[in-house]
Amino acid sequence: MAERNRTNLFNAIAPIYSLFYKKQKRRFGEVMDKASTILDLASFDTVIDVGCGTGALCSVLNTKGLSVTGIDPAEKMLDHAKRQPENKDVEFLLASVLEPLPFEDKSFDISIASYVAHGLLETERIAMYHEMGRVTKYRVIIYDYNQNRSLLTSIIEWLEGGDYFGFIKRAEQEMKTCFSEVVVMDVDARAAWYVCTPR
Repeated sequence: MAERNRTNLFNAIAPIYSLFYKKQKRRFGEVMDKASTILDLASFDTVIDVGCGTGALCSVLNTKGLSVTGIDPAEKMLDHAKRQPENKDVEFLLASVLEPLPFEDKSFDISIASYVAHGLLETERIAMYHEMGRVTKYRVIIYDYNQNRSLLTSIIEWLEGGDYFGFIKRAEQEMKTCFSEVVVMDVDARAAWYVCTPR
């Protein structure tokens, strides 16, 4: 039920998200440049973007030369992603990482989920980590909040009804139960890349 409510919410706000597409692309590019000191994404061939939304991160990954697949359970988000001319080479699929994905084990070099984990319940996060680890050969990147909270973010996340507070409290420990190694790199004042090595 929680997943269906989230999907309905994201279908409803897809037009609003699409207004920030260019700003998101710019920010994703800056973060990737900063994070390249620990992980150069351009050195890989294939990537899956889990919870790709309107496709801004997919677009940036595509410009880095990767073969990109984006999945999202919100059809209207994917509609906006597909309409972007620069995403014509990106494969978009309607799918949820909380169910078995239609890919063989180790189908992608890397996988990334941007600001997805904090909105899930703990059991859902664990399911997401396991499924991302299953379809990924080398690295799983969870790009999400770090422990530096802001009042505005705390209020917004409380209103959204996810598990933001549980996520920021236990993020690294939860990931360590699912992956063989977790390296945390702050990429912004309130955001981190959790770079995980699948088992």
